[in-house]
Amino acid sequence: MGNPVWYITTPIYYPSDNLHVGHAYTTVAADALARYHRLKGEPVWFVTGTDEHGQKIERRAREAGVTPKAFVDPIVRYIQDPLWKRLHIQYDDFIRTTEPRHAAVVQQIFERLRAQGDIYKGVYEGWYCVPDETFWTENKLVDGKCPDCGRPVERVRQESYFFKLSKYQDRLRQFIVDHPDFVQPASRQHEMLNFIDAGLEDLSVSRTGLTWGIPVPGDPEHVIYVWFDALSNYLTAAGYLQDEAKFQRIWPANVHVVGKEIVRFHAVIWPIMLMALDLPLPQHVFGHGWLLIGESKMGKSLGNAVDPIQLLDRYGVDPVRYYLLREVPFGADGSYTEDALVLRTNVDLANDLGNLLSRTTAMINRFWQGEIPPLVADEDDGVIAREVATVYQEVQAAMERLAISDALVSIGRLVRTANKYIEDQKPWDLAKDPAQKVRLGNVLYGLAEALRVLSVLLTPFLVETPGRIRYQLGLDSPVQEYREAIFGGLPAGIKIRRGEPLFPRIESKAATPQEPDAGDDRSIGLEDFQKLDLRVGTVRTAEVVEGADRLLKLTVFDGTRERTIVSGIRAHYDPESLIGQQVVLVANLKPVKIRGILSEGMLLAGSAGGELALVAPIRRLPEGARVK
Repeated sequence: MGNPVWYITTPIYYPSDNLHVGHAYTTVAADALARYHRLKGEPVWFVTGTDEHGQKIERRAREAGVTPKAFVDPIVRYIQDPLWKRLHIQYDDFIRTTEPRHAAVVQQIFERLRAQGDIYKGVYEGWYCVPDETFWTENKLVDGKCPDCGRPVERVRQESYFFKLSKYQDRLRQFIVDHPDFVQPASRQHEMLNFIDAGLEDLSVSRTGLTWGIPVPGDPEHVIYVWFDALSNYLTAAGYLQDEAKFQRIWPANVHVVGKEIVRFHAVIWPIMLMALDLPLPQHVFGHGWLLIGESKMGKSLGNAVDPIQLLDRYGVDPVRYYLLREVPFGADGSYTEDALVLRTNVDLANDLGNLLSRTTAMINRFWQGEIPPLVADEDDGVIAREVATVYQEVQAAMERLAISDALVSIGRLVRTANKYIEDQKPWDLAKDPAQKVRLGNVLYGLAEALRVLSVLLTPFLVETPGRIRYQLGLDSPVQEYREAIFGGLPAGIKIRRGEPLFPRIESKAATPQEPDAGDDRSIGLEDFQKLDLRVGTVRTAEVVEGADRLLKLTVFDGTRERTIVSGIRAHYDPESLIGQQVVLVANLKPVKIRGILSEGMLLAGSAGGELALVAPIRRLPEGARVK
């Protein structure tokens, strides 16, 4: 597009709403993108802020007995600090639509469009949703209510200025067809094309009888429609009409990261405003999905909003950021549960990443006097180096296509590869043989280097963990650039500094039990059931046990380690079909030898009429997920 700066925005938020963890999801995602591009050495301009005008704010302030400005000021301060500060949101500009710099730009835009005939005066008659600040025609209502939020609408008839959306309908449609990655993901693009094909009506862009807004130039009885005002913030923050050199450097935006409920404003109204101003359109409008509670959208009005500050108090910044970015494929809806946050923290961060750091530094202390061993390149098996190279490329590719969750999946695979490498190489056995000293050094170096690379790859996503990893590896310098995630950059001979576990395991509270039926003599007490450690695992290898018609030997990763399980399921499953499949296992069953093989657990299965099927989750869960 020609601009040398990566310009990333989130929507600017209504300060009348208590921001919940769904809003934090949007901003943390945009922050991760900004951090990634900074790490790549690319200039970034990351903008967020507050959208403070409109009838909803004015009414809330009146109910509170204060002026609108007095109503919004403390809420805006809360958003900046503690909320964004505690989430470590590194924005370059926090814009408030009440700032004079913004009002001046909005009025100049309005005046230009009016002068060229794209804004005209008429009479608006129709329906208005106050909470969403949205106008609707009769045929767009659903059961007489707002089609977006489902709340009642008000009948409005008043003099209004209109913006000629209809004039640009065909041009916008062709632009979207010619630029299939303009609206992302593809499902949002299809929605916008259908919306346009239904016909665009000219948009009412002013209100009368309202004082809390930017006045129409030369006609102060009218204030400018809040969405027309709010969308213009992206131009104000880029220096439009105020700092031409800055504007040429920054505009157009690379990506607007927005919730899917406001894609229409950003992918229809906003690009038509830019077309009318003869300005380039942004590269991407990315409409991510919602964090749902059950089947419902999260929101204060529904009584299911989750306060991100409470989560930060309870779990800390990195578990919260990791959960938001990893749990849901970016663009899709996802279900929020606190149990899932705890599970992600325990499995991915505590068991996998934290355990890798703890084991590696312990073995370097024990087997190499606490110093990073030298790498003898000619003797290295290349397992870690190859995985690092693959993940390095995968993370870049994922972030370029805005697939944040995919990037973290690849990073997680590097963590699991390193943990498996420990089990495969058995450094404790290598240390017993002086002839294996070089091999031992290479293994320990590879593990430490994997952790150093992970500290680089995780930098866009987590804000405290990368530095803590580097400290324990003996590194004092922070991560400077993405290219540091190339294998071989860890200096030999530096002293490690073992520390506290990265993520202490979180013990979640058990649910209140139901009383068992006293008349059922098969009933067991809850205390007996809780003795079972049932976990989700993934089958890594499967093979036939020689000389046994019914037995398969499986290697199952349980979230902490790989364990061997001998199971009598050969008549029902081919070994190859099981590899990669998830299963449920009893993890605390006493090991027993079967045909000379130590079996460390049991798989759960159901059977009827001679048929047998393994028990597995309906959808994939992280390895180590507890079954309860």
